[in-house]
Amino acid sequence: MSTVAEQLRQGREAQKLTIHQVAETTKIRTDYLSALEEGKYDSFPAAVYVRGFVRTYSTLLRLDVPRVMAALDAELGQDKRFAESIPSPKRRGILDFVMLQLSKLDLRKGLIIVGGALVLVVTFCCFLVWRHYRSTDPLKNLPPGLYQSTQTLSGETLPLPAPKR
Repeated sequence: MSTVAEQLRQGREAQKLTIHQVAETTKIRTDYLSALEEGKYDSFPAAVYVRGFVRTYSTLLRLDVPRVMAALDAELGQDKRFAESIPSPKRRGILDFVMLQLSKLDLRKGLIIVGGALVLVVTFCCFLVWRHYRSTDPLKNLPPGLYQSTQTLSGETLPLPAPKR
């Protein structure tokens, strides 16, 4: 089994691509591409760069990406500098899933959906308030009224004028 560096170099040469063409397509610097093809992983600041660049490079070359990444993990596991930074698979919770889905959401579409949902909620609340006040009798708690005459015989009021004939 050949090393990852050999697989990348052979894949590039099989497609008759130059380092500069690959760099232009992948946006990876030429010195990093050369370091990948030579297996000099010490040129990279962290293992995450090596993994990302190898994944991008092998995808461009249409190599078997899972097999290449497994071989890369085996090679990086032998290097003490990168051995500790190999990610361990861990269970992800519901919050991780929700955040991943939200990160995939287009901002404009998300705002439109949230705005539409907000309009629906406000409309529904207004309907409930309207239905509540329409169905209640505003006078149901009013006690029965008693007529009280405003006229008393105390002379406080003037008599009504006599009707004209």
